[in-house]
Amino acid sequence: MKIAFVTTELDPFAKVGGLADVARGLTKALSKIGCDVKIFLPRYSSIDPWRDELHYCFDINEIKLKISEKEFAVHTFRKEWKLDSNSSIEIYFVDSPFHFDRNSIYTNDEDEGERFLLFSKAIFEICQRLKWAPDVFHINDWPTGLLPIILKQLYSWDLLFKNSKFLFSIHNIEYQGNFSPDLVFKNHLDGKYFYPGGPLEFHGKVSFLKSGIVFSDMITTVSENYAREILTPEYGGGMETILQTRKNQLFGILNGVDYSEWNPSTDKYIPYHYSEKSLYRKSKNKIELLKTFHLPEDKDTPLIGIVSRLVSQKGFDLLITGISDILNLNVRFVILGSGEQKYEDFFRSLNYSYPDRFGLKIGFDNHLAHLIEAGADMFLMPSKYEPCGLNQIYSLKYGTIPVVRKTGGLADTVKDWDYFLKLGLQTGNGFVFENYSSQDMIVAIKRALEKFNDKKTWKKIQLNGMKENFSWAISARKYFDLYTLLSKKH
Repeated sequence: MKIAFVTTELDPFAKVGGLADVARGLTKALSKIGCDVKIFLPRYSSIDPWRDELHYCFDINEIKLKISEKEFAVHTFRKEWKLDSNSSIEIYFVDSPFHFDRNSIYTNDEDEGERFLLFSKAIFEICQRLKWAPDVFHINDWPTGLLPIILKQLYSWDLLFKNSKFLFSIHNIEYQGNFSPDLVFKNHLDGKYFYPGGPLEFHGKVSFLKSGIVFSDMITTVSENYAREILTPEYGGGMETILQTRKNQLFGILNGVDYSEWNPSTDKYIPYHYSEKSLYRKSKNKIELLKTFHLPEDKDTPLIGIVSRLVSQKGFDLLITGISDILNLNVRFVILGSGEQKYEDFFRSLNYSYPDRFGLKIGFDNHLAHLIEAGADMFLMPSKYEPCGLNQIYSLKYGTIPVVRKTGGLADTVKDWDYFLKLGLQTGNGFVFENYSSQDMIVAIKRALEKFNDKKTWKKIQLNGMKENFSWAISARKYFDLYTLLSKKH
């Protein structure tokens, strides 16, 4: 099975959010079950050919692409990503400095749509020169949403792509790629698809996301619950009506995690390894974490961790409105992240006013993210919406009890201890609240704190989480089944 995995993020080369982790983890798992995977990614200015050991593709050479009546010379670099002694994945970097030599992966520049239109066209040109016919183009989020219509209108003459299908993965429906209608007409895309209510039109603009939804053969999103949620006005971002017309082709597959990287028994970033059989060693990491944030080295006071983008989606308004009640709790916080100014300022003020209760680092630090997972007692994710979420899955593996809102992938992975206990089952692995309110969040935190003081029950909840398996191998097999289904639909 030949899979062209088209993405704008890939760990460790380019990362803004979870897409980078998905691109790395899923392609690795797909390769291990026998897929021939090639990854396509823009070469941003942060990716250095010399440092990152990229090789210029002389077999592809210069590609000339016209975008809005201007011609650009596009080049390609290749890197062989060695998985083990027997397998590897080729990564192709689309190089157009005019478009991708910017200060960030995504911009608010006027040519934002044209940047990813060029990237999309280049994919087909590269495949042509390689004489490589993908069975499936697995395209991800709005920047890749035009690929199906570009093939339909500009490359359908090439029999190389005669049997190629498109699977479009929506990682966050709030990001849609809506641009001026000029983008269609200046780039010779057929105007017959752009009219009020048409397949490319969304509120008077051309929508990359809508194109991906309408023209792809199959649509996936990153958890089963989120697949249901985006069919509703509350979570659909205005696309719910369009998605309703494709709901028979819409599937939710939970993102996996790479347990070779996120595992407390082998994690290279934590000072003390531990497992289900040596859970007592977790408290040693807690002391190291408290030292790192210059907090009192007290292992008996509950410690809540947050590793997140500091944006409204993540539910931090609930902490702002509920802070007076939170301050009455016997609990400490460690926070790692960056984002919107108001949330950064809020956490800075807490760190300044209560330095013995709130540890803070603004920015991203992979080493510290691992230590928080290993050292915190609980992990808080009060998200307004969460397509999948990965930190709650990491937390489960590390015996760090998640406290989450019941939405998206959080609902698919975290099982409320008290709810299942009422059913006579001791199978819960965390604490869940349903309504988006600070009061409900604080009740959930209080329930967790109560169980923290019951060491026998707390250990049971920890072990339940550590036994869960959200490996990429499981998710990759589900994607492979969808690819197989698509490849049979000639």
